[in-house]
Amino acid sequence: MVTVKYEDLSAAFDFVSFGVPFEHRAYISMDSGAIYWVSESSPLDEEVPDDLETSGRYISIPHKNDLDLGSELALRFAAEELPEHHRRIESFFRRRGAYARFKEFLAELGRLERWYAFEAESTKRALKDWCAENGIHPVNDDHE
Repeated sequence: MVTVKYEDLSAAFDFVSFGVPFEHRAYISMDSGAIYWVSESSPLDEEVPDDLETSGRYISIPHKNDLDLGSELALRFAAEELPEHHRRIESFFRRRGAYARFKEFLAELGRLERWYAFEAESTKRALKDWCAENGIHPVNDDHE
């Protein structure tokens, strides 16, 4: 089992999830726990191993959609927290700009902070589950 700092893993996950799938990628070395970042849209000044994408020694950090943390998460939040508005929220995700409309609506309802807490907790749980499935031990700076 390889150890990585949770803060580094979380930052790499955010990087991967920032763009469309495969636009940004990050890999964890299963030998050292080092994280390597790769971007198709903007070259990074980071040296990466030649066998990064071909060797079994590295594991690709998932995109948020791979962990059902995209629109699926927003719809799960709507179902749990705002069932009376679920249909309306669901309609937001049929067009571009869904997250902006979703967040504006939550702000109108005074539920935006609740969404951010739900999203953060769901992301943390999903990342830790993914780590457990892949033989990765995430640690906090205080080694919790």
